[in-house]
This record gives sequence, structure tokens and C-alpha cells, in this order.
Amino acid sequence: MATYAIGDVQGCVGALRRLLDTFGFVRARDRLWFVGDLVNRGPDSLATLRLVKDLGDAAVTVLGNHDFHLLAVAAGHAKKRRSDTLDAVLDAPDRDELLAWLRQQPMLHVQGEWAMVHAGLLPQWNIAEARMLAHEVEAALRGKDWHGFLAQLYGDTPDSWSESLRGADRLRVIVNAMARMRFCTAEGTIEFRSKGETAKAPPGFFPWFDAPGRASRDHTVICGHWSTLGLTLRPDLLALDSGCVWGGSLSAVRLEDRKLFQVPCEQWQTPGE
Repeated sequence: MATYAIGDVQGCVGALRRLLDTFGFVRARDRLWFVGDLVNRGPDSLATLRLVKDLGDAAVTVLGNHDFHLLAVAAGHAKKRRSDTLDAVLDAPDRDELLAWLRQQPMLHVQGEWAMVHAGLLPQWNIAEARMLAHEVEAALRGKDWHGFLAQLYGDTPDSWSESLRGADRLRVIVNAMARMRFCTAEGTIEFRSKGETAKAPPGFFPWFDAPGRASRDHTVICGHWSTLGLTLRPDLLALDSGCVWGGSLSAVRLEDRKLFQVPCEQWQTPGE
């Protein structure tokens, strides 16, 4: 049995199938971990969702910002963007089944020395604390008032974590950190203006994984979300977004020996569009 962590697919199901062939995935034996953003901007979000859902216990995926966007658009709480490629999912006969499955997926997956999240973790959160905070979001998304949660999801405020936060503000900060964050201060203030065009930190900010005193360093964090950072593999970090939808590659790392597997991808979107 082997476990493969896979970067942002974003609807590029052809690249995903080729990647699985590259490392000889066997469903009955192996496990796949997806860093989130299964959907959007690529050519076939519908087939991607169906493939991963049908894998059942052979796959784990955490929720990314594009996955949240799909849920919010489908629920009527966000507008489609010009670069979205979600219509096939929204019009599919199994739409409700797929969206219900997506709402059940975790924000954070922890197993042994590994912790997988889409974007990042604020520096003051250790893994145990992050798991509890992730569970708060998961409970809201899976609960009876999940529409209310999605209706209040969007926004850049508050931009800092405080244990005193309650209600929608508290959940929004958790989601923004785990699904959107790239840069933050050592105190945990998130920077939202940099949209991923650069991997250079604005003055006073750090890439979240380099923030001084980061409490999650006792685990290796697996993440995606940041294509301009590029593939970054180091003892405490596997950052796996290698820009598949932009014409880069789709990457996977076998966790048992950290061997890298990649396939080239066709370009489906242009950054900035």
C-alpha cells in the first residue's frame, strides 16, 4: 500500500488520469490524498468530482477555495466569475449528490506525521488546535443551516485570529486561513491583497509556512493553492500546486519515500484573466 498526495487538479481530469497511470495506482491497495481545488478553471470539473467521489475510501480530499466557491454559487450565495468552468457541474443530473458529497469533505486531514490543508495554517495554531477549528467549519457546512454559513462566508474581515471570535467572523477567519492564505505576519494577520501573482512576501509579512514560531512545525504540512510559489518540497512542507491549469504540471508525492511524480498539463487558463 502506498499513499500519494496530489496537487490542485482544478478540473484537469485528463492530467489526473495520466498521473495515476504514471505511478500505477491500484484502488484496492493505494490511497490518494488531494490538497483541494478539485474543480474550476480546468476543462472537466464534473468528471473530476465523479472520479474522486467514486474512489470512496481510497481517496481523501480537503476543501479548497474553488470547492467552496462551487458550493456557494450552487447555493445562490456567490456569483459566477468570468473564469469559472462550473456549468457542467451545476447542470448535471447528479448535481445534488455531488454537492452533498463535497460538503462532507474535511478542512484538514491529519494522519501520523502528516497534516494536509489546502492553503495553510496560522502560526499560532498547533495541529491539535487546527483540527478542532477545522471541525467547527465542518460542522457548520454539514449542519442544517449550511446555507446560512455559506451566505456569510465571503469577506476579508476579520483578518486576524482571536480565540474570542464567535459566529460567522470566527468561521470566516478559519476558512480564509485554511483555504485562501499565502502570506501572514508572525502574529497571524492574513494579507489578502497579493493574489498569487508573486511568491515574494509584502513588507512585514511572511509566507505562512515561514512565519516565526509556527506551532505546526512538528508535522509535515501538505498543501496546494499557490502555483506561483511552485513545487516546494522540504522536511516540514510539501507544497504541491505546480500550476496544472496554467499549463504547468500536475504533481504527486508518494509519502512513504517522498518520491515525486509529475505529468505535463495543457494550459486552460491564463493567470490574471
